[in-house]
Amino acid sequence: MSHLLRGELLKTVTTRTVLGFAVGTVAFAALNALVVAAWSGTLDEVPEKEEALSAMPILLLLWGLVGAAGEYRHRTAAPAALVGRRGRGVVLSARIAAYALTGLLLGALTTAVSVGLALPLLSDQPGPDLTSGDVGAVVAGNLVAFVLSTILGAALGALIRSPVLGVVVLLVVNFAVVPLLSGVWEAGVNLTPFGAAGVLSRMTHHTTLSVVSAGWVLAAWTVAVTLVAVVVERRRDLA
Repeated sequence: MSHLLRGELLKTVTTRTVLGFAVGTVAFAALNALVVAAWSGTLDEVPEKEEALSAMPILLLLWGLVGAAGEYRHRTAAPAALVGRRGRGVVLSARIAAYALTGLLLGALTTAVSVGLALPLLSDQPGPDLTSGDVGAVVAGNLVAFVLSTILGAALGALIRSPVLGVVVLLVVNFAVVPLLSGVWEAGVNLTPFGAAGVLSRMTHHTTLSVVSAGWVLAAWTVAVTLVAVVVERRRDLA
């Protein structure tokens, strides 16, 4: 398993895709810190200030999907299984683990940028300052959201197998289905992976779902989709 993981990690970190998403994720975190902390007016509540430290886990969900689906589009999934001499499910598990580790690194980089930019700007805001405990909780939530979102994206990519179709489905769900659900059942949005990731990363606040509960919701989605992806991978043709 270790050599499989090393091989998958090498593929994951040496593609242009990961560089593009890394730049985009960091840029969004920096922009969010500036917009929320400096340009959005007075912030006198802790949840409002925590939002300045948040990032956008959906971007790494998208990266995981595009990267994992690309394995099938470029026909590199079958050779990996043959060379590794392991079952398809084991190879996919190693691939998802590689994405999780890379997602953790990207999440740490992105969170460091958002915290480093936002905290000095927030010092000029009225109301209670963020304590070290507040900052630590936001950082932990962001890291968990990044890792789980990356795993979920990689599992979805293994199921869909088409980067283009996967991106279209993801965008339609996020920008069409979720808003429609919000109009019918607002609290239900937080039970989707997108809503839970937003609460967990503090992008969304003043909701009925707690941060801890949001973590469990996102974890449940991630585990369920990953298990389905592994089972399906074992049963179908890789070509």
